Amino acid sequence: MKITREQVAENRQAILDAAATLFRERGFEGVTVAEVMKAAGLTHGGFYGHFASKDDLIAQTCTHVLTPFRAEDAPVVGIMDFAANYLSDQHRDNPGEGCIFPSLGTEAVRSSDATRHALTENVKYRIENFAQTAQGKTAAERRQAATGAWATMVGAVMLSRLVDDSALSEQVLADTLAWLDKTQGRPA
Repeated sequence: MKITREQVAENRQAILDAAATLFRERGFEGVTVAEVMKAAGLTHGGFYGHFASKDDLIAQTCTHVLTPFRAEDAPVVGIMDFAANYLSDQHRDNPGEGCIFPSLGTEAVRSSDATRHALTENVKYRIENFAQTAQGKTAAERRQAATGAWATMVGAVMLSRLVDDSALSEQVLADTLAWLDKTQGRPA
């Protein structure tokens, strides 16, 4: 039975959405193509009609997840507005729905060039976006503040997820938010 172009597009979207959730929850190596296809409600046999390989799926999933955050008309996001949501229990406790960087950053280092490129482009965008509202007297100081704030947030979420002490996990998020507020929350 032949399927329509619309159905092909819907199937591809379902595969990318399923892969995005599973990869963030279990890592690139912790998920098989068959598991992605099952989560998408499709058969394993249809995979190669959409992707050349698992590496291709990983790269395209990263692009898919990050594309909404690179739009040219995206609003400028203040560091503290972003941090308040990013450094939350909700974000920490739901990696399958959260930011790709604290979930997959260490694995992505060993990924394909295409995957690393997708992530690199988003890092550039996020720093540029934050630099528009970061504290600092010069463009270079604002870029440094934006880079430091973004790296700090990603690291804080990663640390808050990996520790087995819930009080420490909470402290990592709260202390990071307080530090960012002290350094970025109020004009210098």
